[in-house]
Amino acid sequence: MRRFASLFILMHFVASPVWAEDHPARLRVFASVLPVQTFIEAVGGERVETEVMVLPGQSPATYDPSPKQVAALAGADLYVRVGVPFELAWMKRIQAANPDMPVLDLRDGLPLRLQEAHEHDHEHGQHVGHAHEATTDTPSTAPVPDEMDPHIWTSPLLVREMAVAIRTALSELDPEGAPLYARRQQDFDAELLALHQDLQRSLAGLDDRAFLVYHPAWGYFADTYDLEQIPIERAGKQPGPRRLSALIEQAQTAGTRAIFVQPEFDQRIAEQVARSIGGRVEVATPLAANYAENLQRFAAILVDANSRSDSTDSADSTESAHSVESAPSAPPANPAAPSAKAQ
Repeated sequence: MRRFASLFILMHFVASPVWAEDHPARLRVFASVLPVQTFIEAVGGERVETEVMVLPGQSPATYDPSPKQVAALAGADLYVRVGVPFELAWMKRIQAANPDMPVLDLRDGLPLRLQEAHEHDHEHGQHVGHAHEATTDTPSTAPVPDEMDPHIWTSPLLVREMAVAIRTALSELDPEGAPLYARRQQDFDAELLALHQDLQRSLAGLDDRAFLVYHPAWGYFADTYDLEQIPIERAGKQPGPRRLSALIEQAQTAGTRAIFVQPEFDQRIAEQVARSIGGRVEVATPLAANYAENLQRFAAILVDANSRSDSTDSADSTESAHSVESAPSAPPANPAAPSAKAQ
């Protein structure tokens, strides 16, 4: 019996270095929202363990990290942010939980847009693009006005650039994994380009290129595919009677028949607008983990809603509601090394 015990102990010590070599310690990375977690996993694969701050069904505008999450940040190797509202209030505390933890701000270097929901924006949802200069050393004090739209991930072309930034950050933290991160980022890039081209084809034939949203979370998607996002909510406030009347008139002029509402928001105002324009309320979220499928469903619903005849719309305008949100799924298989940007 003793010989068997000794043999087991010997095998354990002999095998341990081999196991450690084949299974290196994984980087622990926190993501602000679910789509960002998907991108990190697509690039990092099994060498990265990810956790997300804003849990499914929660709003990034009102989310408060739990004490458990804040405590877990003490063991994190990297935090990846996009500038969603809760981060404006929490970044100092997040960094205080782990002062040595690097923070990757995925907005760095991207052309940002103003969010239409603010009072000084033009009535018709026009925007002005701004470049966000890199502030990797002190991202919590990044010179980005609160009114800049943080929903950068709704454009696959911007996600291609974000994936390169993720690859670079992971490679700096884990040089041995750099070849893997390069291969996976390249494969992921090819998938994003294919997704972009598919969305282009789907949306190319739309005559009515406007859509209503309760909360303006789809601006980068709209910019990428030559669409117009018309927000109901402004500065986090529901529209008053005068604004609601103007909104209905604007929607009728634009010819839009789709009104998108995130599941965490009240649908009653959207349903009122839908009845007035002969439109339909659609439940959609930009926060789903199954990124490609989510954008494809969003586009399909928009094409269906804005391609229907007026007579068809008036018959069943408020009867259907499609869900663009699906249960979280795994990121693309075997993502991997950078490729040329789409034109």
